Amino acid sequence: MRQAVVQAIHHTSQREAFGKLLVDQPLMRNVLADLALESEAAIALTMRVARAVEMSGKDPHETALARIATAIGKYWICKRTPVLVNEAQECLGGIGYVEENILPRLYRQAPLNSIWEGSGNVQCLDVLRALRKEPETWDALFAELQNAAGKNAHYDAELKCLAQRFDDIETLEFRSRYVIERLALMLQASIFLLGDHTDIATEFCRSRIAGEHGLTFGTLSPDAPVAQLIERAAGATIAVR
Repeated sequence: MRQAVVQAIHHTSQREAFGKLLVDQPLMRNVLADLALESEAAIALTMRVARAVEMSGKDPHETALARIATAIGKYWICKRTPVLVNEAQECLGGIGYVEENILPRLYRQAPLNSIWEGSGNVQCLDVLRALRKEPETWDALFAELQNAAGKNAHYDAELKCLAQRFDDIETLEFRSRYVIERLALMLQASIFLLGDHTDIATEFCRSRIAGEHGLTFGTLSPDAPVAQLIERAAGATIAVR
């Protein structure tokens, strides 16, 4: 995901259309910022899980969190990767499809993790099994989410109803993809809210938690921190005006 976003920003920072660089075109900026937000959220969750795994066996909270958050993260990030890489290909146009470019390889490999490491259904069932058989994972998960309470109204509203999504045991497995998706988004949001970039955290909660976002990338609100997101994703190697 990270590599695909970098490729998209690099190309659009050099390609001109309609009188200026693509990276300066409003609609392209929305797409790039949205991709950057998704990639950064995936990295943040991955690094939080990595820290929990590293502390496993030393800290009960981290041990339990690693057990549950690994499956949650696998489900959501594996589902988001193919669509993100495909959107990045669109930023390049036809060159993003031909084999001389890295993006076709990224797109070909993007679905692999959800197949090789366990399908989406398997990951969801793994989450339910952990919550049922290892109650400490429930405590660790909601303790982690509670750490960010009070920092964003959208987050707080979702946190209040999140536990209730597990109440109907009879339909829980049927609904589990949606429930695990919400857990993943809330974990990502909590990491952002506990970090230093308030604007990015606010936009993530507004677009992903509150649903002020379309079903495709490039549907952020006009006042989203677009420049900040693109610059963070570009890093020091790409000059973005």
